Amino acid sequence: MSDQKLKAVYVISVAAELAGMHPQTLRIYERRGLVSPARTDGGNRRYSDADIALLQRISELTNEGLNLEGIRRVMELENENARLRDELGQAREIALHAIREAEAAGARDRGGDLVPLRQAVAVFGKRPSIFDRD
Repeated sequence: MSDQKLKAVYVISVAAELAGMHPQTLRIYERRGLVSPARTDGGNRRYSDADIALLQRISELTNEGLNLEGIRRVMELENENARLRDELGQAREIALHAIREAEAAGARDRGGDLVPLRQAVAVFGKRPSIFDRD
């Protein structure tokens, strides 16, 4: 995320208007730990563009009928999903780099071929068996 989106510039009244909600609602969300605005030296809240986007996501989930605890859980899962996708992307890059290095080093000439692995799909609730056909 860019530094500009993280720069906390909006006072609570402006943030509430941009998010389409009452300032008191923002205070409730902060008390419940759904949003954490920055604070000035004087203790005033300052919201960033990222905070506004988060408030809009909370509003979407509220409109879909979720309570605040449900919203917290959905947002935790969304954040975990994004983190795991990033890790998967990094792992793919590392694997591609390793393959390229092995090929460049002439691993195939020394009998060190990369061998494809057999992959299977597991169905939740069904025990896999070594006797099942693919």
